[in-house]
Amino acid sequence: MSCRVNLLTHTPRADEVVTAAARLCYSDSTADNLLTEELASLSVPLLELLQRSGHHSPFEHASFTFAVDGLSRVTSHQLVRHRIASFSQQSQRYVRMETPDVILPPSLLTCSEAQELFLKQAREAHETYKKLISLGIPQEDARFILPHGWETRLVLTMNARELHHFYHLRLCRRAQWEIRELARLMLIETRKAAPLLFALAGPSCLFRECEEARPCGRPFNDMEELLAKD
Repeated sequence: MSCRVNLLTHTPRADEVVTAAARLCYSDSTADNLLTEELASLSVPLLELLQRSGHHSPFEHASFTFAVDGLSRVTSHQLVRHRIASFSQQSQRYVRMETPDVILPPSLLTCSEAQELFLKQAREAHETYKKLISLGIPQEDARFILPHGWETRLVLTMNARELHHFYHLRLCRRAQWEIRELARLMLIETRKAAPLLFALAGPSCLFRECEEARPCGRPFNDMEELLAKD
């Protein structure tokens, strides 16, 4: 099953809220008056200046909440390393895993023998899980036999500043394939909701020189290439 992302909710007028917060730092106007200005005056250059100057605190005033399905626990373990975020994940302690739902890495699709071996082990792990429960083992203990690739689902919330950091790291070609796909889908959603805030979101190679110690050698040419599915 492939990853699916739905933007559940976000700060209304997020582009304007962040820009107003930034302008308040340099204005004698009230915050309320700044927010009533027309969107045309809340320009991309100001948001670009904030990004490039490292003045990121105004971005913290806009938050975005996503529902994510079809993600492996391999990737959810990476995701929670982004600590300036909130997560609610489906519990294997309380939710019984009724079917062998495992995420199949794309590399296995090129080898039928490897794919069958992978799925066979997942099915056997699931059969063992069910057998343990039937023998009276608590579900919270039986789940220990399930593989890291087991499908999970979660709700996550990040503010715009952390999202920029997340996109910077996880949209790099050197990022693990599944979390890169998650980041791609999240960026598509946030660019729809707040196009000005995320006009400069992405890995360093998209806007300047690569910052990786070991570059992949394939920098993105433009945002269109970045957002295209591999």
